[in-house]
Amino acid sequence: MSAAFDDDCPGGPPPLGDRPLVLVAAVALVDADGRVLIAQRPAGKTMAGLWEFPGGKVDAGETPEQALVRELEEELGIETATSCLAPIAFASHGYDRFHLLMPVFACRKWQGVPHPREGQALKWVRPVELSQYPMPPADLPLVGLLRDLL
Repeated sequence: MSAAFDDDCPGGPPPLGDRPLVLVAAVALVDADGRVLIAQRPAGKTMAGLWEFPGGKVDAGETPEQALVRELEEELGIETATSCLAPIAFASHGYDRFHLLMPVFACRKWQGVPHPREGQALKWVRPVELSQYPMPPADLPLVGLLRDLL
């Protein structure tokens, strides 16, 4: 039976092998006009120039929600609470050197005005326009989901 399953469902990420599993949390910040904030990776970083949803690595001892609260303050200078983060999806993508697992949250409530603190460009985009921006492979499946959800 597993051979038939494999034949009917080809593809998928390769086994981890020696690659580490990296846990990263991301957020779709949604403003009062229904736009989503995306950030452009700055020069000198891996995948520079690509647009992504704010977030970052989950440190040891943190939940994904706690990591996002920390990352949003560090990267964008805004404050939110874990109770303002609603889980909406996750991404699982095998890169050459690691496998990324990324829970994704929506957030509509925060304090402050997002501003770039790490050299990144920021842009508020309508969900139907997200596909016009080049993104890392792990973020691409989220575009259609956010378009349909928001």
